[in-house]
Amino acid sequence: MSNQQHIPVIAIDGPSASGKGTVAQLVAKKLGYHYLDSGALYRIVALAAKAQNISWQDGLSLADLASKLNISFKDGEIYLNEQNVSEEVRTEEMGKGASQVAVHPALRLELVSLQHSFRKAPGLVADGRDMATVIFPDANTKIYLTATAEVRAERRYKQLMSKGIHANLADILLDLQQRDARDQQRTVAPLQQAKDAILLETSDLSIEQAVRFVLDQSN
Repeated sequence: MSNQQHIPVIAIDGPSASGKGTVAQLVAKKLGYHYLDSGALYRIVALAAKAQNISWQDGLSLADLASKLNISFKDGEIYLNEQNVSEEVRTEEMGKGASQVAVHPALRLELVSLQHSFRKAPGLVADGRDMATVIFPDANTKIYLTATAEVRAERRYKQLMSKGIHANLADILLDLQQRDARDQQRTVAPLQQAKDAILLETSDLSIEQAVRFVLDQSN
């Protein structure tokens, strides 16, 4: 067993807008652990590809591009080649882009070692679609965090409106359903609950209740 494998990992998977990122960040903060937002990696690739006019459908070119990117997370901010791109990667367009580029096996393979590099002492909380199933199958705690599509759409709608971004609830719901289908049906590392993951259904839970649930499971 490598030294890295002694470092505890809490893996939280789930669909778009389930709240897993917010929960994962709060759990990491309470435990003093590092945090990996794996979805942000795919958003970053989508953003960088758009800037270089690389098609989101061109898997090999996307993998080659990803191998040259300098990606880092500092104090809740996202950096690409030392430029803060937090706002750019959080747009709805890059959310759609992430779901589209993530279907490519070559790109996913390219990002595996990068994701493993976030496993540092004293521990890691990682959220995404395949953290428990593919990237950290030996995670100490595995959570599958979800909510109904309707609840997730409502959360995303309120989030956008609070930022002054015009949004249409029906469009958001349709987009989430399309993303879910893409994520669940892709041939490599589809979104699914790991066999040994604990289901956390948050439709009727507050963020605080979800965080407490994860902390209780990780003790």
